[in-house]
Amino acid sequence: MTTLLVTGGAGFIGSNLVRHILNETPLQVVILDALTYSGNLENLEGVLDNPKVQFVHGSITDADVVAQTMSDPTIGAVLNLAAESHVDRSINDARPFVETNITGTVVLMDACRTHGVKRFVQVSTDEVYGSLEPDEDPFTESSPLIPSSPYAASKAAADHLVHAYAHTHGLNAVITRCTNNYGPYQFPEKFMPLMIMCALENTSLPLYGDGMQVRDWIHVDDHCRGIMAALERGLAGETYNLGGGNEFANIDIAKRILTKTGHAESLLTHVTDRHGHDRRYAVNSNKALEHLGWKPLQDFDSGLANTIEWYEQHKSWCERISSGEYRNFRNRQF
Repeated sequence: MTTLLVTGGAGFIGSNLVRHILNETPLQVVILDALTYSGNLENLEGVLDNPKVQFVHGSITDADVVAQTMSDPTIGAVLNLAAESHVDRSINDARPFVETNITGTVVLMDACRTHGVKRFVQVSTDEVYGSLEPDEDPFTESSPLIPSSPYAASKAAADHLVHAYAHTHGLNAVITRCTNNYGPYQFPEKFMPLMIMCALENTSLPLYGDGMQVRDWIHVDDHCRGIMAALERGLAGETYNLGGGNEFANIDIAKRILTKTGHAESLLTHVTDRHGHDRRYAVNSNKALEHLGWKPLQDFDSGLANTIEWYEQHKSWCERISSGEYRNFRNRQF
């Protein structure tokens, strides 16, 4: 294996993963990205001119584009990070989530079988498990899938299909399910960068409901290490949870951000909660520790401080996202 195909490589986690691969391995990378609202070529600044990187503009739902891309005989594995991933958007319109997250995954797996690609890693989410009560133990890989949102349901369906392809067709596939990520290049409508940008601009920080929804946070660098560990050492047909071990209520995250940016808690504003908002997510990562030798390394407090600093130093990036100007980068030729 000399080349990895990273789908969704212009997104938040994907772009960080591409950098990780280039920095930590001798492998080449082919990036396949449709450049929808959250795909941004600016996320790949300093990457696209690397001779070890090839960028393909296309959707994983386009069987012809996928087939042409995967006809490269050096591609030994697919890391599928391409997904519609924003819960609020899935509530407003579930169809793009079904098309990309379910149909796109099938297109990729069929292409793996056709072109003899030997490894498939499905990057999923802890949201497929549904919601935990405050006193419940974190989810394990054997917990039932009870997704609450259309987004989570589409990812759960894709996970089931990956298991089915592994069982029926012998596809050498593994699934990773990660908790909430934070770090550089995250699309600003997501919770962490939204709170940071509002604090930096000294404007209200909008919190859904009472703000007591609990999430487990993991730095994107640790997530990337977990994906690579699953690629290299995961057993075919298995699923691995990747958690950061940092459970915090949303309101506590917002307060930490305000403290670190020197602003008062009076900037917190409670807004109407979204439909079906899960109260708590958390996963048990013991299987990844025991079988993959993986564990998160980033301390949350320093990771949050570094993330705030990154957004402060990249205000122009944030402004281009907010204005929609970043879409102009799609016209770049490859």
